[in-house]
Formats: sequence, structure tokens, C-alpha cells
Amino acid sequence: MTSKLTYWGVIGLAAASAAASPAHAAGTTAGASIQNTATVTYQVGGVSQGSQTASDTFIVDRKINLLVEEVGTVTTNVFPGQTNAITTFQLTNSSNEVLDFALVASQSANGVIAAHGGTDSFDVTTVRIYRDNTATGTVGSWDAGDALVTYADEVATDTPIRLFVLANVPTGLANGAVAGVTLRATAREGGTAGSQGAAITETTGANTAAKDTVFADAAGVTGDAARDASHSDNDDYTVQTATLGVTKTSRVIWDPINTTTNPKLIPGAVVEYCIAVANTGSADATTVAINDPVPGQLTFLGTGNPNSLTNGPIALNGTVTGGTCNADGAAGGSYTAPNVTGTIATVAAGATRTLIFRATVN
Repeated sequence: MTSKLTYWGVIGLAAASAAASPAHAAGTTAGASIQNTATVTYQVGGVSQGSQTASDTFIVDRKINLLVEEVGTVTTNVFPGQTNAITTFQLTNSSNEVLDFALVASQSANGVIAAHGGTDSFDVTTVRIYRDNTATGTVGSWDAGDALVTYADEVATDTPIRLFVLANVPTGLANGAVAGVTLRATAREGGTAGSQGAAITETTGANTAAKDTVFADAAGVTGDAARDASHSDNDDYTVQTATLGVTKTSRVIWDPINTTTNPKLIPGAVVEYCIAVANTGSADATTVAINDPVPGQLTFLGTGNPNSLTNGPIALNGTVTGGTCNADGAAGGSYTAPNVTGTIATVAAGATRTLIFRATVN
């Protein structure tokens, strides 16, 4: 009986793959075609029998991911009536495709706890968004060269862009008042430069041969869910202003009968007035103008009288100790009947400054 021996040669497998993409957060570009080819060689009886090859190709799907972050970790201090108050954000396209992003700046509801503490108590006005122009002006800071936008156009992958939310602050606000602001970005199809792309829909069901879309974004602030192609963050404005309290006191320092010993407010007596301006706010008050009309029953006491102030008929910018006005102001102000006027350049936050003058009782 003749036996038939069949020999299986050693089969060598070698796989050649496409070159690896550069390492970055976004990953391989969506829509890229990845192909690799497997080669099989073998021998029979020690003799090479040629090779066989097989290839596979697939399309890289699109991962939509983005991050909106407040720049800095403190509130933006503003003053009543301020225009173009700035909060700063950063948008990073962590998707694996160049995209547009629709932008919306909204305000927190009154009573909501703000990003940096305190409770939202007012709304800013004329809210608008600018994109930093890195080719002109000051990079990272808002200036006239930055573009007013409603969407971020053609945002490259892994390259953060700076966005500024500007608003105007109403007048008449109290010190410490807070207004919260939220910036939300939503991914849009890249489209063409200069036009906002269309809304993006996530692919449902099984993987297809075409470029599928997967939302991979994390949840942002309240109302911004995970995997919704949007992301947002909060910042806030906190009012810092002067809060002035004015106190006016008088004391009799001399009369023509008792002189300086227990003087009384009789005709001819000298009365010293002190107008004290206390700033209990968190910002300096500047150009503090004081006007006080002298009553008709009194005569303003100018220079040359032995009971005049030693530092001029009007003393400005003096201090107060324990509720008592100190005679440490400098000469200043003016008198144009019947008004005593004076301007204190600055009453610093937490400070009290005075205007003092004297008059005689008619």
C-alpha cells in the first residue's frame, strides 16, 4: 500500500499597517481612511510557494468633544455704570475634526448661587461675545481688533481659543451685588469658512461603513448634559463700589460771656460744623463734593478772627476718631454766600474724611 504523505510548510504571517498618526488629544482625523494589508507566505517541502495578501479598510468615525472653561478663578470686579465689563473664557475643540461652535451667553436667574460665591441679584445689559484676534492687538486680552461673534468659525482641533463676554453694568447697584453669566458652545458641522455649519446629529444603531458621529463631551454647568455636543461654564460680575454715609455735627466752642469755659449758643457764639463722609464700601470714592448752605441766622467765620480755624476758614480731608472730628484737615474749599463747598479727592474704602468750618450766631 502506498502511503501519501502531505506536508504543511511553516506559514509566516507579516502585517503591514499604515503609519501611526501623531499623538494628540483629538486623535486621528475623522473621515480618514485606514487600510492595512496582511501577507501570508509559506513553504512546501522547504520550497517557497509564493504569498497571499488580504487588505481591510475602514473610515475613522467622528468624536465630538469640547470644553468651555472660565479663564481665572475669581469674580470680575465691576462698578455701577461700567461699560464693557469683561469675563473671559476658553474654548477647546477636542473633537477629531475642525468644527464651528454656536455661542450663547446667558445670565443666571436672580437668587441662584454664583460661580464665585454670593447670590445673583441683578442682570447686566447689552451682553455680547468677542473672539480674540491672535493676529492683531493684545493676544489674550479684549481690544478693538477682536471680532464680535455669535459662533466660533473653523476651530482647529486641540487649539484653545479665547472668548470674551462683555456687558454693561447698571447704575445704582449696592456694593457686593452679583450677576452670573454662562457661556455655552455647541458643535456645528464645519461647513465653509465664514458661515456657520449645520447642527450635528449623533449616529444611532450599529457602526456603519460611513463616517459615524459619537458625542463624547462631559456635562458642563447646570442644564448642560453629558454627550449633547455642548459644553458651558460660569463666571460672574461682583460690584465693588463706595457706600457713603454722611454725618453732620456741631459744637459751640466760644461765646462772648463764658468764652471757652462751658460756652453757650447765645448771639455772638462761635459754632463749629463738621461734615463727616464715611465710606463703608469696597471701592474708593473719588471727587467727593460737599456743599453746605450756611443758615441766615449764622455768619460764616473767615480768616482774621481769633476763633477761626488754625488751618484756614475751611478744613478739608480731616479724620475722625471715636466719632469725634479731628482738627487735622488741610486748608481748602471755598465760601460763596451762603454756600460752603469743598471737594475731597478720595475717600478710601473703610475711611472717613471731613469738611470743617465755623460760623457765629447772629
